[in-house]
Amino acid sequence: MRTTEESEGFDGEASNTSMISGASSPYQPTTEPVHARNVLGGIRCDLDYLRSYFGILKVVEVVLSFISLICIETIKMCEPCEGIYFFEFVSCSAFVVTGVLLLIFSLNLHIKVPQVNWSITDLVNTASSTFFFFLSSLVLACINNKLGAEIASVIFGFLVTGVYGVNTFLAVRRWRRGNGCQGAAQASEYIRARTASRGEMEARPELA
Repeated sequence: MRTTEESEGFDGEASNTSMISGASSPYQPTTEPVHARNVLGGIRCDLDYLRSYFGILKVVEVVLSFISLICIETIKMCEPCEGIYFFEFVSCSAFVVTGVLLLIFSLNLHIKVPQVNWSITDLVNTASSTFFFFLSSLVLACINNKLGAEIASVIFGFLVTGVYGVNTFLAVRRWRRGNGCQGAAQASEYIRARTASRGEMEARPELA
């Protein structure tokens, strides 16, 4: 039978042991769940972007590209088929790429990857989509069998070309404005550095 001192000593040792084992236990709670919640909490639908010119144009581009793809997919027989295949590839590629960019911008995922110049990425996508949609629509208009699906594809192809063209114009203007602001900031920083250097020279005439 243990005495009171022995039981107190055992309890003290047990508590110390539990504290040590608890401190060294690999199952300690970490900040990872909190960090995960913060990451997931940063993903939200940016309604301001969807209401902006770029957001509205992106939505229209995705819808018109998808309609163009549906129209061209309904064609069962073709002769020749090169124009149809080309238009199908362009509409499918534009729908996928523009849809992904719309998802990235509307969920603010581009903020988490600052290494990518998203303005240039959007400009390249819109410019290339404008060119290839116009080219594929022109080819399909010249080489077709006057079927209803082909005519509808040509109409929607030229419509989405116009939307991509407007988006390209706005993207170029945004890119130029961004470069202008960056150049002005660099020039201001250079002037500030030269002014500080001259002030230091005047304060220390022995350096002249």
